[in-house]
Amino acid sequence: MPKPEPIFPADRHALYEAHGYSAAIRSGDLLFVSGQVGSRPDGSPEPDFARQVELAFDNLRATLAAAGCGFDDLLDVTTFHTDPEQQFETIMAVKNRIFPDPPYPNWTAVGVTWLAGFDFEIKVIARVPGAG
Repeated sequence: MPKPEPIFPADRHALYEAHGYSAAIRSGDLLFVSGQVGSRPDGSPEPDFARQVELAFDNLRATLAAAGCGFDDLLDVTTFHTDPEQQFETIMAVKNRIFPDPPYPNWTAVGVTWLAGFDFEIKVIARVPGAG
């Protein structure tokens, strides 16, 4: 079994160091991406919810790219929402821009009460193209 390899995007944000975690771990041809949030470069939450969701996807895109992946390589998506009913329309607008056509990745949405000051988080598992 290959040794797990930590993956970080080129412009690492402060949350990784502040909380001691990797943006992603690559194991063989799989990439396990930690929850990505809509943070500013200093690690603080973006206050505008729509922009926070867009930044979370931007951070996800950068982490995937650091491992040679893209959105087409996603196998599993889990999102966390502090107010799913009120946030659904905004999240779907961003999701539909990123995934306009089938096949769509499988997706699980979870309502939560706390995300360390954030209102949206996305974590994924992807297959690394050409690996394994």
